[in-house]
Amino acid sequence: MADASDEMSFRPSPQASLGIELELQLVRPHDLDLSRDAADLLARLGRRKLPGAVKPEITESMIELNSSVHSGCSGLLAELEAMRAAVVEEAGVLNLRISGGGSHPFHDWAERRIFPNERFRAIVERYGYLAKQFTVFGQHIHVGCPGGDEAVYLTHMLTRYVPHFIALSAASPFYQGEDTSFQSSRLTAVSAFPLAGHMPFVADWAQFGEYFARMKGFGIVSSMKDFYWDIRPKPEYGTVEIRVCDTPLTVRRAALLAAYAQALAAHHLAERSLQPARSVYLVNGFNRFEACRFGIAGELVEPYSGTRKKIGEDILESIARVAPQAAPLGCGEALEELAAMVRVGQSDAAWLRARHGARGSLADVVRDACARWETPG
Repeated sequence: MADASDEMSFRPSPQASLGIELELQLVRPHDLDLSRDAADLLARLGRRKLPGAVKPEITESMIELNSSVHSGCSGLLAELEAMRAAVVEEAGVLNLRISGGGSHPFHDWAERRIFPNERFRAIVERYGYLAKQFTVFGQHIHVGCPGGDEAVYLTHMLTRYVPHFIALSAASPFYQGEDTSFQSSRLTAVSAFPLAGHMPFVADWAQFGEYFARMKGFGIVSSMKDFYWDIRPKPEYGTVEIRVCDTPLTVRRAALLAAYAQALAAHHLAERSLQPARSVYLVNGFNRFEACRFGIAGELVEPYSGTRKKIGEDILESIARVAPQAAPLGCGEALEELAAMVRVGQSDAAWLRARHGARGSLADVVRDACARWETPG
């Protein structure tokens, strides 16, 4: 079958190449609430030569860092550090601070302003107040694929690890001034969109093209960007994009998460020991909720065996399983660092709650989170 449109022509990328997007909070120093200064900050950054790109996001209180394409996590981390330093420097000139984290602990979504961009205006027209509530902050991880069939296969296989990425990145325990009791509250905002969820259980790229053509014919979507799935193919980049992560509090943790995604992708594309199974999607809602609510302490149903286990335990087993692919990619040490965090129960959500316990104020939590993001290393 011919592609539904030029957009559906899959542009091959080097297998398991790597890139990420990071959405960041712009913070006012005097009250630690979100600012509305994205345009001014982007204008200053536009005059600098940066290794990646910095772009607007849906509201004026956020920006997005886009890395270039990398073969491994060490180069990615070095680039992220350079971009982090540039953003912090230019923000300081504007009397702004920068923070990671999946949500701002106490901002009022009704006070947000949509960034003046044609696509963002269309989102407001379509989704109303949900657009402003979408002022949450995520990390998207792109992994390269040699073709569309491989991208469909990898999307199905990586869906099994959705609870891993949620738990490992969880950094949004506070929302609208409340402790949500979740480790990651961010995904509740994403889930409100009608085209959230997961890709249909298609067999290959041709079948996915048929699905896209039907959805476009119904007038439900106009482009791939209209799908807010947890994991989706990105044919124009030649990647599979993992979209469930909160923005971590440091660029180092962001690079570690990317290394894990790269190793998982390399493992599944090389081994092909498992085939896509509908059972992955049957248990995905339960597994996803457990990860959002309890993080690595939550439980998941392993979709191939049907057994239940702790998410942290499953992460450690998976890291061990992909070790043969991690070493040639140069990300073995990164995965061991990630595993060490899991073993001691370390998470950004726990850190944020600990800061609140020590400081007693959500404004002070934001201040400490800014300091953590702004510090190298």
